[in-house]
Amino acid sequence: MERTRTRAGAAVFLMLILGHLGNALEVPLDLAQPPTITQQSPKDYIIDPRENIVIHCEAKGKPHPSFSWTRNGTHFDIDQDPKATMRPRSGTLVVDISGEKAETYEGVYQCTARNKHGAAVSNNIVIRQSRSPLWSKERNEPIRVQEGEALVLHCRPPAGLPPPIIFWMDINFQRLPQSSRVFQALNGDLYFSNVLKEDSRNDYICYARFPHTQTIQQKQPITLLVLNLDAVNETVAALFNETDFFSDGSVEERKPTFLIPSGSSSSKMVLRGQVLELECITEGLPTPEVSWSKLSGEFPDKRTSIVTFQKILRIVNVSDADAGEYRCTAHNRLASIHHTIRVTVKAAPYWITTPRNLVLAPREKGQLICRASGTPKPTINWAMNGIPIENSPEDSNRKVEGDTIIFEEVQTGSSAVYQCNASNEYGYLLSNAFVNVLSETPRVLTPANQVYQVIRNNHALLDCSSFGSPIPKITWFKDSQSSTLEGDPYMLHENGTLEIYVAQALNSGKYICVARNTLGIAENHVYLEVKEPTRILKQPKYKVAQRNMNVVFECKVKHDPTLIPIMIWLKDNGELPDDERFLVDSDSLTITDVTENDAGTYTCIMNTTLDHDSASAELTVVEAAPTPAVIYEQPDPPTDLELTDMKPRSVQLTWIPGDEHKSPIHKFVIQYTDSLHDHGHWHNLTHVPGSKTTAHLELSPYVHYSFRVLALNAVGLSDPSNPSHMYKTNPAAPDENPSGVKGFGTEHDNLMILWKPLSGLQANGPGLQYKVMWRQKDVDKNWTSVTVANVSKFMVSGTPTFTPYEVKVQAINNNGIGPDPAVVTGHSGEDFPVQAPNSVQVLVLNSTLAEVHWEPVPPKTVRGHLKGYKVFYWRERSLHKHNPHRVEQQFLSFSGNKSHGMLPGLQPYSLYLFNVRVYNGKGEGPASSNLQFETPEGVPGPPSFLRITNSNLNNLTLEWGPPNDRNGHLTGYILKYQQVNNSNELGPIEELALPANKTSVTLPNLKYSTRYKFYFNAKTGQGAGPVITEEAVTIMDEAMPSRQADIATQGWFIGLMCAIALLILVLLIICFIKRNKGGKYPVKEKEDAHTDPEFQPMKEDDCTFGEYSDTEDHKPLKGSRTPSNGTVHRDSSDESLVDYGGGDGQFNEDGSFIGQYSGKSSIRETAEAHSPVNTTTMNSFV
Repeated sequence: MERTRTRAGAAVFLMLILGHLGNALEVPLDLAQPPTITQQSPKDYIIDPRENIVIHCEAKGKPHPSFSWTRNGTHFDIDQDPKATMRPRSGTLVVDISGEKAETYEGVYQCTARNKHGAAVSNNIVIRQSRSPLWSKERNEPIRVQEGEALVLHCRPPAGLPPPIIFWMDINFQRLPQSSRVFQALNGDLYFSNVLKEDSRNDYICYARFPHTQTIQQKQPITLLVLNLDAVNETVAALFNETDFFSDGSVEERKPTFLIPSGSSSSKMVLRGQVLELECITEGLPTPEVSWSKLSGEFPDKRTSIVTFQKILRIVNVSDADAGEYRCTAHNRLASIHHTIRVTVKAAPYWITTPRNLVLAPREKGQLICRASGTPKPTINWAMNGIPIENSPEDSNRKVEGDTIIFEEVQTGSSAVYQCNASNEYGYLLSNAFVNVLSETPRVLTPANQVYQVIRNNHALLDCSSFGSPIPKITWFKDSQSSTLEGDPYMLHENGTLEIYVAQALNSGKYICVARNTLGIAENHVYLEVKEPTRILKQPKYKVAQRNMNVVFECKVKHDPTLIPIMIWLKDNGELPDDERFLVDSDSLTITDVTENDAGTYTCIMNTTLDHDSASAELTVVEAAPTPAVIYEQPDPPTDLELTDMKPRSVQLTWIPGDEHKSPIHKFVIQYTDSLHDHGHWHNLTHVPGSKTTAHLELSPYVHYSFRVLALNAVGLSDPSNPSHMYKTNPAAPDENPSGVKGFGTEHDNLMILWKPLSGLQANGPGLQYKVMWRQKDVDKNWTSVTVANVSKFMVSGTPTFTPYEVKVQAINNNGIGPDPAVVTGHSGEDFPVQAPNSVQVLVLNSTLAEVHWEPVPPKTVRGHLKGYKVFYWRERSLHKHNPHRVEQQFLSFSGNKSHGMLPGLQPYSLYLFNVRVYNGKGEGPASSNLQFETPEGVPGPPSFLRITNSNLNNLTLEWGPPNDRNGHLTGYILKYQQVNNSNELGPIEELALPANKTSVTLPNLKYSTRYKFYFNAKTGQGAGPVITEEAVTIMDEAMPSRQADIATQGWFIGLMCAIALLILVLLIICFIKRNKGGKYPVKEKEDAHTDPEFQPMKEDDCTFGEYSDTEDHKPLKGSRTPSNGTVHRDSSDESLVDYGGGDGQFNEDGSFIGQYSGKSSIRETAEAHSPVNTTTMNSFV
């Protein structure tokens, strides 16, 4: 069982705080203010000559601004042009070009919005007419080429605006197959590295699609004839008297040769943020293989692709780091060739800091900052109210210092709009920022009596948005308390928002926000309600159920009584099956007649408007226990299908059930097939209970129906019945529209509209088409529409970047149109962000961790879906002179509208550089200025090595190298060592402190022939680093060779070998004596008394064991002791011949032993102590 709980606190907190702080300064529109441009057309505006020209220019201000236009630098008198008008209370220019040529109005336009407080200007908007000229008429002669030769088929499309998209197709509108041998170049030409016989055809056609007008034009077909050498021989023979010029029919191989680019090197310039495309086209036989490399580094990950069969290297969103030399290598089995392309990266201006509006009270100070970067470095020019600032009226309180304007003690009536223009040879940036001098009492912009609801233990954020000049100071009070809310648990943000980090029930109540400046005071009341969290008290439990049984999952929930709960059940994280067997109650889910398909994970989710809680449990379905008493079978198929009551959209179907086979029929399943759209495929239409034999069927128009029926009982489905007669419904207008409609951009200036087409059954009739409609949200009132064939997408070009659009798609057929479609909101394509984060700061927390802070960029500058921020950082160098190496740049991503992030894993005692960039779905924006920080000292790394260089009798010399990563100033080394004996036991540790400037030490007074283990590490002011170990042995004393460690010279080993040899000798003697003994002798009785009674006697002739004799009585032998357990123990008189090794006994001539033996010798003690031979066995031989 799994359980999750979500609270709506942290996300709301982050959105409110960062969103509010990121907004530009907004002056209430009822207050006097200079104009602000709110909307304008793109700088490069390509118009459709079939439609009116609409150049957008919208602005706000108090009083409402008036508008004027210039064209090509001179005033454009709209009143004198009957075709040109401006929309009411707007600067949007509309030109009716009906009956006129659109090129008449081509030019550079600029809009000015003006009121008595200043003038704001738009960008220079270049208006150009889209062009899709016709292909010039030409007659293409057949091209004849010998097999194996290289070939280029030129396209040479007419120059259009924007340029056309080129592709090659055949006469049947099928794309021509391409490969590493045959491929299309960037200029649209079709290249053959070598031609083959199968390349011969008469329909090589180049097509040009002009995206703005959505027109396609084609070149006249090209015929290609490939001649092999046999055909050439026949032609030559016919012309030159049977002479065979080419006796060998094989095609000659060729080394690779570059076609594009030519030579061994070339150069290319690309602008920052654009796409770099490097092309490498070769010919040769066999077909050359092409590869790419960068001589001055690596390709950037995620931005690099190699396309068109390795012929084209593409890098998107080019940065300065992409400059360098790129090498293209082409090779076949004959040779390898290279071409080097030197890439330089330039940059049109891009913003570092855009100027922001200023609201100042009289005699206040302020400044406008305008910073941009580019390659070459942009030139900054200021203007006031559209006039260069050097030509504007002088103001002693204003001072221009490069990219900054400083205002000192501004005066009433000095409001104006300032323009900053940053330009270089590759482009320009223009930004308006006003300085509004106001004296205004405070006002609170947050709605009065607003109620905030939050779940207990979550963030609470109470907004107090205000305006005033001078800027008001915000204070907060609660209920009737007179003290301001400061300190724990409250936090007051700069924008006036009051934060309660962990809200509790006692924090509920009325809060008063007070805004105060020198001119007055304003207050606002808001209310906070802290709600109880939603909790699941009784969670669903794991269930195991037999098939056809019922299952109940319980889910009892506690929630705040003032919140409205909604219970949702999911199966495997999806919706519950649309099946009447699933019954959802207020606190349970019941599944009746479970089947194998019902197995899975079931989740109950309790939602409120503020939070939710969920819990999951698994259902396992097993087979039911068999009941052999009755044998059941599936039913027989129904018969006699009949159609009655036939209407345009319905029909009545009746049938006769088949035999149930002792298992009642639960239901009948009705299926259909459509011979018009999907012949031969059967689909479920509906089902009815087993007690019915009639079904009323709802039908769709324009379908050729045939029906069949299947019966279902506890055993399973019957075979299908025979099909009914065909019933054809008439066509009608569509009943529904396409689903899955969505709009998004693939480029910064387009909108792709996608939908899921209707099926043949949903079309309701022939001639299915779609009416695609779109309009810019909150801007356009009228819909733009186009009717397309039965496809699934349509591209709208020339849209503003990342602009919300409303789209809808309506189905149409020959019988009419579908219902009014639903409106879906999408966005046109994203573009790269244009502004770098400001106020970047860094806080070094410790030697390996730093925290970076930045101010989020304004949402308008993101120009896409904000994905987050990336911090790029790299180790420039170590602060220690011995570690100067630089580490390659790396980055960390922080998703969402974050304002800070941690940089872990830093190298201590190092200099780091970093910058911050915002990124969206398109990519990264400009980087903030590089900042640097230093990490403090840390503990050092391990010493680079430790080795023993001189080993003597009682001393050792150790040498070491300093750590590769010093991480600070070394203060010394620590050496510890201890003895290690032969059993690897460790002795006491000796410790030695060594200075930082030493690299070797000799340890005196050590023990000879002894192993030592050494532990060595370095230390800085922050402590000791990791330890490395080494082991060494002092040499032995040459005067005492017996102490060598060689096992062959050890005393215990020599003694063991002697004992084994002596034991073997004794055994041989005993065997010899037994073989040669005879008669009875006194010792015999004594020997018999000590013989193991359970051991068999030996044969006297061959020392082998003979048969056991039981002729004697069974009394114990003299001198023996029989214990109660029946075993015989060895006593003090058990001896072997080994005991007699030093006695006086003698052998008789027959080998018998004469004379009494003497006492035990010392040799026995040695044998018993060292020999592993079993003593019981030895006794058997005595």
